[in-house]
Amino acid sequence: THPDYRNRGLIRAQFDVIHGWSAERGERMQAITGIPWFYRQFGYEMAITLGGRRMGYKPQVPKLKDGESEPYCIRPATEADLPFIAQLYEQGATRYPVACLWDETLWRYELAGKTEKSYDRRALAVIETPQGSPVGFLAHSPRLRDGHVSAETYEIKPGVSWLAVTPSVVRYLWALGEGWAAQDPKREMERFAFWLGAEHPAYQVFDKRLPHTIEPYAWFVRVPDLPGFVRHVAPVLEQRLEDSVLAGHSGALKISFYRSGMRLAFEGGRLVDVEPWQPTPEQDGDAGFPDLTFLQLLFGYRSMDELDHAFADCWASGDRARPLLEALFPKCPSDVWPIS
Repeated sequence: THPDYRNRGLIRAQFDVIHGWSAERGERMQAITGIPWFYRQFGYEMAITLGGRRMGYKPQVPKLKDGESEPYCIRPATEADLPFIAQLYEQGATRYPVACLWDETLWRYELAGKTEKSYDRRALAVIETPQGSPVGFLAHSPRLRDGHVSAETYEIKPGVSWLAVTPSVVRYLWALGEGWAAQDPKREMERFAFWLGAEHPAYQVFDKRLPHTIEPYAWFVRVPDLPGFVRHVAPVLEQRLEDSVLAGHSGALKISFYRSGMRLAFEGGRLVDVEPWQPTPEQDGDAGFPDLTFLQLLFGYRSMDELDHAFADCWASGDRARPLLEALFPKCPSDVWPIS
């Protein structure tokens, strides 16, 4: 904002309009990226993992043995590949509590709808066997940026080994970078990167070859109707409960946000009721979360133990509340690959 117009509430007025539009559309949450703290003023909490990179250098690029041919080939994607890419992307998104939804139009736009000079353009490529059978895909930077080439999305088919495919992907990224650097004497290929969030199968199989870690930032998230949101995701919560040591649980869980609260009621492992609840000095509930910190637990950004450590006024009482919260809301980072 221009200095002459600051501190007049102009940004707040814009957010009021945006939140009104969102409510009219029936949307249950909003998310935005941006500078630290600022969006907390408008009811947002940093609660979903954003970004996160692991990087390696030339010594970490695996070499083929003498006489060994590349076990997997990588080529630019075509429009005919988009159904395959979309299917693998949806498969990979199931690893995360929150992911971006991509339809056919968006994939086509990502493939061919951006100009060559667009900073947001990402190149799509298909990973194949030497016989031409597709096994995976990746989206990577289309040019050398700050001395590196990064894979921003990388998925392979079920039943195919990440350990077998990933070395070919790394050699491909390195060769791309060296080729681009050779075209510009002012640039040098320094490192390859996997820009795949906080956790990804590629990190597991390539851990020792990715010595440089850039920790994730966070999305700001707003949930205007928290009981309504929890009711909306009840099937997920019930499945988590069924898969936990508290399968079939019955009882109420009162969660305090100090000035307000929420009550969850379970019967036989089913979430039968979620309603606002008002804590009092005499009845402070089963757990407490100051300000909007509960959103960090809700979206898997932080564990209950981590919130306990960071906030002395975050707590869960007794032998029931803590294991129930941990079962319903386990730590599970997301990787939201946004539409740019």
